[in-house]
Amino acid sequence: MRVGTRSILFGVHQFLLHPLMCAWAWWRLYGPPLDLRLWVAFLVHDLGYWGKPNMDGEEGEHHVGVGAAIMGALFGPKWEQFTRYHSRFLAKRDGMSYSRLCVVDKYLICLMPHWLYLPLARWSGELDEYLQAAGARTPTCGPGRYAHMGLRIGTERQWFDDVQSYLRAWVVEHRDGRADTWTGQVRMTAEGHRQ
Repeated sequence: MRVGTRSILFGVHQFLLHPLMCAWAWWRLYGPPLDLRLWVAFLVHDLGYWGKPNMDGEEGEHHVGVGAAIMGALFGPKWEQFTRYHSRFLAKRDGMSYSRLCVVDKYLICLMPHWLYLPLARWSGELDEYLQAAGARTPTCGPGRYAHMGLRIGTERQWFDDVQSYLRAWVVEHRDGRADTWTGQVRMTAEGHRQ
């Protein structure tokens, strides 16, 4: 079973827990999520990880397409874009603004206790990739995708504490939709290959 599938079944993007965490994060940032379309977006935005061999590599980066297509079919182009641009990297690549769903998706990591997040990430196999991506250069994610974050990778807990600290600061800076100057540029061809 591939890491993306494991993530949805029993990892960080678990199909029940992750949407509930999205709702809680939305509530904390923007107030009660009373619009049914938000709940559908919370449920479907990461379903594209199903069958993906990685989380942040070429294939994993395009996970947003499945949820965006579902939201577009159900609720129109505005909601398709809302879901597609929950990826900071994809928004930057396309010259678009990230959505509020992006901010919520980052903030929910700040709300998760280490005793829950780390076992989920370890069981699914995501943690190995995330720790690799924190380094200067990785075969999965290319040159320094997350190196600019300055994450310690001595222990899993140090890494997670640093991720939470960085994302908390990112959310404070970007919750109002201001331009994202923190996220690095990822160049991809139309076929989805990194340049």
